Amino acid sequence: MNDTSSPAALDAVIAAIKTQAPGRGLPPVHLWNPARCGEIDIVIRRDGAWVHEGARINRTALVRLFSTILRKDPDGFHLVTPAEKLKITVEDAPFVAVRVDREGEALKFTTNVGDEVEAGADDPIRVEIDPDSGEPRPYVHVRRGLEALISRPAFYELAEMAEERDTPQGPMLGVVSNGAWFALGPTESDPL
Repeated sequence: MNDTSSPAALDAVIAAIKTQAPGRGLPPVHLWNPARCGEIDIVIRRDGAWVHEGARINRTALVRLFSTILRKDPDGFHLVTPAEKLKITVEDAPFVAVRVDREGEALKFTTNVGDEVEAGADDPIRVEIDPDSGEPRPYVHVRRGLEALISRPAFYELAEMAEERDTPQGPMLGVVSNGAWFALGPTESDPL
């Protein structure tokens, strides 16, 4: 793999992305398999911050642009254009769901990069328990294997909407979106 962690490599990726016509939606990165592959020193931190060569990328439009060419492959996350595929580091999930709204029968999430997704059978909510802290780590699927960590405020909103159901694992709190039920965690037992 070639190391392309230079400002020129970053400029080349930006130029390639900008060839995508505005208003056409997301580029078809799942169809692109460029011969030129490498790595670039971009890290998406746990808090959703994008960092290039140790410096935070503060231009929201640039982060949004990069997010549109992000792809998850079996060997990790990549920024993909028709000309090249550059591996990056993602500490947790590539996006953060910063907002959730109930719209009719759907829970609609908005991410830190402006994506909107309705949870449902194709875009599920899942909750893992952090092995170190014991805290829940909730996620929602955004697109093609890319997930958003649900922010604490948005998760609290989900908890307010939660209903109790009996499951094979015992009583659980969960939410319904687009006809699908998603467990958020076990109900707290009443003290004796």
